[in-house]
Amino acid sequence: MIISDFLRALAQLADPRFRRILLLGLGLTLGLLFGAYALVVGLVSVLAPDVVTLPLIGEVTWVKNLISGASILLMMVLSVFLMVPVASAFTSLFLEDVAQAVEDRHYPYLPPVKPVPFSQALRDTLSFLGVIVVANLLALFLYLLFAPFALFIFWALNGFLLGKEYFQLVAARRMARVDARHLARAHLPQIWMAGALMAVPLSVPLVNLLVPILGAATFTHLFHRISKTQTRSV
Repeated sequence: MIISDFLRALAQLADPRFRRILLLGLGLTLGLLFGAYALVVGLVSVLAPDVVTLPLIGEVTWVKNLISGASILLMMVLSVFLMVPVASAFTSLFLEDVAQAVEDRHYPYLPPVKPVPFSQALRDTLSFLGVIVVANLLALFLYLLFAPFALFIFWALNGFLLGKEYFQLVAARRMARVDARHLARAHLPQIWMAGALMAVPLSVPLVNLLVPILGAATFTHLFHRISKTQTRSV
């Protein structure tokens, strides 16, 4: 069922509203990554010496060029970790547009929702962002201690955090926040699995650029499927 939610979200990428949000998100994401890349190259230019003398080799004058070139590879690696907070921030700020596009196409019978005020969306963004950054910083110890399993730890941790964030933000559009939290708790295994499905492509450079919008759309389908099941069981 989670896979079907994801495939329905994937099929809607051609939606003009999806494309607009996707292009905006890509621009913001690439801007962040290139900004971080420029910072790395700038630090290399300042800190690396112009000439390095190596035993038996003598003076080497291309150290900065070598390190700057390697920084491209470094930024590809860092993008894996940078995309986690980016996905979190993107979801909070643009979820309303994505969710509304999904509902207009697949759930047109639903009543309109009251848009979340920008101030509330910003608070949600900073709150979730803080949790995700702190959790991943603390998890660095686990990544190093269990290096062979670091990627699986990354997927499990961020699948849990992103899944919880995606679901609660989508659910809060249609119900009270306290009810959204209770519903998320009642269906945590399914939400965690769906979050992991989003976290896996986050670890693939370039592919991870599509995750924020697909995640918001996937969890919109997941919420409506769960809430419909919940209603039938009552």
